[in-house]
Amino acid sequence: MADSRFPVTELDELPDDLRERVGVIAQKSGFVPNIFRALGHRPAELRAFLDYHDALMDRQDGLSKAERELVVVATSGANHCTYCVVAHGAILRIRSRTSEAVPSSISPSR
Repeated sequence: MADSRFPVTELDELPDDLRERVGVIAQKSGFVPNIFRALGHRPAELRAFLDYHDALMDRQDGLSKAERELVVVATSGANHCTYCVVAHGAILRIRSRTSEAVPSSISPSR
């Protein structure tokens, strides 16, 4: 990984519970998302981040998983976070089963 202004951790440096939890995500995506590596040096905060994510994104009622990802992509675009638009746009394409690009109306370059 390129040099970072922030301390980052490798998967094997995480506490056991986080290594298992992030390992599942890494196995599905093929990599450890940088946000987890950046938060890894603060295990309590990484646990809170993952718990909050799960509480919002893994609910069985309300919006579908694809609709939830669309909200995240749109919010990321409004916040001009290219990293988040790209990452969540990829998840959105998987969850919506489409290869279409993120609509330009929610692109961070707008």
